[in-house]
Amino acid sequence: MNEDKDFLTLADLDTGTSCIITKVHGRGGFRNRIIEMGFVRGKRVKIIKNAPLQDPIEYEILGSHVALRRSEAALIEVVREEDAANVNAFEYHGTLPHDAEKENAHKLLFENSIHIAIVGNPNSGKTTLFNQITGLHEKVGNYAGVTVDAKHGRVTHDNYTLDFFDLPGTYSITEYTPEELYVRQHLLKEMPDVVVNVIDASNLERNLYLTTQLIDMNVKVVIALNMSDELNKSGAVLNHILLGKLLGIPIVPTIASRNVGMEALMDKIIEVFEDQDPDARHVHINYGDVLEKKITYIRSLILKNDEIGNRFSGRYLSIKLLEKDQHVHELLKTASNLTEIDNAAKESIEQLENAYKEPVRTIISNAKFGFVNGALRETYKEAKVDKHEQTNRIDAFLTHPLLGFPILLIFMYLMFQGTFTLGAYPMEWIEMGVEFVGNWLGNILPEGWVHDLVLDGIIGGVGGVIVFLPNILFLFFFISIMEDTGYMARVAFIMDRVMHKIGLHGKSFIPLLMGFGCNVPAIMATRTLESKRDRLLTMLIIPFMSCSARLPVYILIISAFFPHHQGLVLFSVYLAGIALSIIMALIFKNTLFKGQNTPFVMELPPYRIPTLKNTTIHMWDKAVQYLKKMGTLILVASIAIWALGYFPKEVNYTQDYDSQIVQIENTISDEAEREDQIQTIEYEKASEHLEQSYIGRLGHWIEPVIMPLGFDWKIGVSIITGLAAKEIVVSTMGVLYQTDEETQGVEGLQSKLQQQLHKSGPHVGEKVFNPLVAYGLMLFILIYFPCAAALAAIKKESGWNWALFVMFYTTALAWLVSFAVYQIGMLF
Repeated sequence: MNEDKDFLTLADLDTGTSCIITKVHGRGGFRNRIIEMGFVRGKRVKIIKNAPLQDPIEYEILGSHVALRRSEAALIEVVREEDAANVNAFEYHGTLPHDAEKENAHKLLFENSIHIAIVGNPNSGKTTLFNQITGLHEKVGNYAGVTVDAKHGRVTHDNYTLDFFDLPGTYSITEYTPEELYVRQHLLKEMPDVVVNVIDASNLERNLYLTTQLIDMNVKVVIALNMSDELNKSGAVLNHILLGKLLGIPIVPTIASRNVGMEALMDKIIEVFEDQDPDARHVHINYGDVLEKKITYIRSLILKNDEIGNRFSGRYLSIKLLEKDQHVHELLKTASNLTEIDNAAKESIEQLENAYKEPVRTIISNAKFGFVNGALRETYKEAKVDKHEQTNRIDAFLTHPLLGFPILLIFMYLMFQGTFTLGAYPMEWIEMGVEFVGNWLGNILPEGWVHDLVLDGIIGGVGGVIVFLPNILFLFFFISIMEDTGYMARVAFIMDRVMHKIGLHGKSFIPLLMGFGCNVPAIMATRTLESKRDRLLTMLIIPFMSCSARLPVYILIISAFFPHHQGLVLFSVYLAGIALSIIMALIFKNTLFKGQNTPFVMELPPYRIPTLKNTTIHMWDKAVQYLKKMGTLILVASIAIWALGYFPKEVNYTQDYDSQIVQIENTISDEAEREDQIQTIEYEKASEHLEQSYIGRLGHWIEPVIMPLGFDWKIGVSIITGLAAKEIVVSTMGVLYQTDEETQGVEGLQSKLQQQLHKSGPHVGEKVFNPLVAYGLMLFILIYFPCAAALAAIKKESGWNWALFVMFYTTALAWLVSFAVYQIGMLF
């Protein structure tokens, strides 16, 4: 079982304790025998004692004492007897007393639970089906690699608790890619009660290849024949009932995108779980007399080991050994006759390959497809119309040899220009709301530190970032359209040759493009790449893809210093990230990652019209994530930055500002002129106080490092705070630069940026920001130090060494690029 399991087994309990059985795993003779002995759901078991060598263990059940090995006991899930009343996820198949009160109590106590794994090819609609059943909003896309981990959802249906696990899309259950291995490990170690195999009805032959591997594993399966409406529209005819009988797997037609067939699917899952469906039976795929003899012989050797035979299908393990599967070999390392099994497998492989003149894996694959073809010949009649005709027409334009690249560039430019143009109006509305709240709170709060905290810390920090929410939503809207239509896969197709030149796989472009939304899921999506080399190389350059968290910084700076051609300037920043990723990939290709490239093998799914529901859910989820970040990380950071800038309250000023104010009040009679001069002096006093505050001291400490880039200490502080999350750069600027109530809002902050002067150094008296410094700062924000969440994702996928490498090399590169832009630009 999973070492990180969150449930108890009989093997986990101490002598003298009692428990209630909730589920029995295992298979074959072990399962039959253990049930005969009374080990069924809902029965009470008492642990009597361990044998002298701690194995086996003696148990009391149904008035008898039974001994089980610890490994066998680990296949029986239990809860402690004293905890049973608080648990409602039990299974109970025994008869109940006729007493109504006791019956109700038992229904609550022993509610049945079914563990269901959802597997299927990429683009088959697995996650859509999972979302419809569970009501969750997991990411859905019309390209491979959307689901990169198991998603869990729980529903109640017909007195059962159904635990659904949405596993990564995979074409096969081998050891070729990480997601294939992940799916297989889940099926073998978690031992789901029922597997739902989601099949694309418009691509039966290839989808059913995965089904044949599930047949080999001897697990209970229900097929969800998804997108069955497309099958019907095409004019093809499928007798799914007869096909189910031939496969030994019941088939339920579904249309997950329209929530059709979900109830019937859950009903069928329960029927199969209860062994009530007559079509659900185990069949053996006939691999031919010669191969079958080898499989049978190796299986007989494996089944001499009860521990292995009780847990896994001997036939499945035999087939995998013949396929030279190393991970299955690991499962057999505890076998007492491992050497005998190994020798038999090696001898069989040699004989088979000499006889067939090709690898055993190919022999087996051919037999699987032969089985699928034979079943479809009896049950399926192809459509007379080409089902890909419409897709081919669209592809003739979008992937045209000459037009493909320009169309991609135009689409990306429109995406960035639209982010500005469409987001401008709701951005103004939110800004007006933030300004209204700031003015209202400024009037009702008494002067003091609370007043300053709320206005300068919270409103200035969080309010300065939240106004960019519409721009981020529009960016994700465009990305969602690319994913849902199937154009994302075409982008990988288009870019493969370019990617190949720099040592990357065409499929690497999909995680890179996902990085424009967020680097974290992009880094996780590298799991879909078959080669470890490709995964690492892609991971190292994903941080150069400008994620949505950087967008508020770009919009603030571009609006302030590049009022004309805003979309073009933003597009150039994104293109700079792409260009830099290409350069670094070339460097890494010829230094750290010398080696052969992986062949390009990727499905191009048919184009589909994106659903408003899916796109809306995608945007809504991003809005919720953004707002949560506003209320947690950015709020805390804004308050911390304000406090560091507010304290210490008492500092040694270089001038007596209070005396200057008194003198102005006594000498200038014109009220407007008097107020203007007093405001100027108060601003200078506040600026000097900020410079001598804790955050000012930190900024001046790092200023020598960033001065060659044209940055001042306030920019340095903003860069440091952006290490946690890039949005905090804007909130930091909101706190550092907004020192009076008249400059509330984004326009006020932009005005402050335009007015900033160097107070020291070789450029004293000059403006801090100009277009050159502003562009250099955007490039620095683009390149340096990925956010904490992205670093955590890199660490999870590749380890601390690579995470630390990314931290240091991106920051050093950011300094060099900004230095070159500023110093070279100053020459002109």
